[in-house]
Amino acid sequence: MQDSTPGGTDHVRPLVIGVINVSDRASAGVYEDVPGKSCLALLHDWIATPFRAEYAVVPDERPEIERALLRMVDEAGCSLVVTTGGTGPAPRDVTPEATVAVCDRLLPGFGEQMRAASLRHVPTAILSRQTAGLRGRCLIVNLPGRPKAIRENLEAVFPAVPYCIDLAGGAFIETHTERMKVFRPKP
Repeated sequence: MQDSTPGGTDHVRPLVIGVINVSDRASAGVYEDVPGKSCLALLHDWIATPFRAEYAVVPDERPEIERALLRMVDEAGCSLVVTTGGTGPAPRDVTPEATVAVCDRLLPGFGEQMRAASLRHVPTAILSRQTAGLRGRCLIVNLPGRPKAIRENLEAVFPAVPYCIDLAGGAFIETHTERMKVFRPKP
């Protein structure tokens, strides 16, 4: 059953959300994957709609990041994939390049908003290269790699995430409004 909202949001489609932590050390088991786990905990706290999580920890290697993104979107059917890490200016920070390579359309406003929000906390926010885009019905959003920055950045853009996924035709997302208010136009 297809909804008549713009973009044809599918209220029957099960909600699947992917989280990918991009980290050489976490993928090698050198340290615990705190960023990815904290991002997933935040999503569970905000999202009221039951969802299945797809999860991966991959090294800072563009082909591996692209494979993980493609698997989550094309095979697992995610409506939202968030990445953590690999968005800085270091030579091994290639998450934005991998994201751009797999997206059909980019949404530069997400990166602009996240950098603006981060700039209120740290002057180095201008070094961040996170981006977002759509692959089919899925929204992919790059986040930084520190749990505090993940929260600050995701709080800045999440109010637009469910409506963006509505417009793309992905699964419907409702939130716990006392924890995260999102925007949808009134009918």
